[in-house]
Amino acid sequence: MPTRKSYLIVFILLALSSFRGLAFASNHYTAKQLDALAARVGSAFWITPVNGRVPVFLIAPAPNAATFRPGNNESFEITELVGRAQKNPYFKVKFESGKVGYIKPEAFHEELNSTIATVDPTADEKRKAEELAEEDKKRVDWIQAQPWSPIVKQAAIKRQATPGLTDAEVKRVLGAPKRIVKRRGITSVREERWFYPDGSILSFQNGLFTGVERPSGK
Repeated sequence: MPTRKSYLIVFILLALSSFRGLAFASNHYTAKQLDALAARVGSAFWITPVNGRVPVFLIAPAPNAATFRPGNNESFEITELVGRAQKNPYFKVKFESGKVGYIKPEAFHEELNSTIATVDPTADEKRKAEELAEEDKKRVDWIQAQPWSPIVKQAAIKRQATPGLTDAEVKRVLGAPKRIVKRRGITSVREERWFYPDGSILSFQNGLFTGVERPSGK
């Protein structure tokens, strides 16, 4: 007659068998699911750290392969779905650094929209940098087109105004000030002081630049 201990052993064996069955099922992909995974080939993604955590990638399409962590904000492209024939798929990816890695689809989807983004998180910063670079190029082109001496042009390119420039020319060279203080004394001389974000104060008389006061250490 079966003892209580034998019933317990049978229960444990059945539980282990069920677990193995579930594990196998979790790695079993249908053709439709594999097609959906393959549709990601050619797509670009970006690493976005969450509390310092980034996703882990494998150096080969094998569960026991060595791992590595990509750099923050590094982008990568899914270049291939390997292991499809064996229904044991891995995404093969190539990082902007040229490094190649692999990641299981389950791990990829777990990190998607968390540490893996579908859009460049630095896109706004890059756009602003490009706009500033374009504006500065126009500024330099305008300076080069002026009938100034090479010394005045070089100073203007370095954002240094030369006495004698008009207020309109200084604005093209340095940009608009954050504040202007106007003053007219007992004479007919019109005076202005332009205040810039870096602490510099430019003086003008009758619309001509006469000098600059810089904060200490500048």
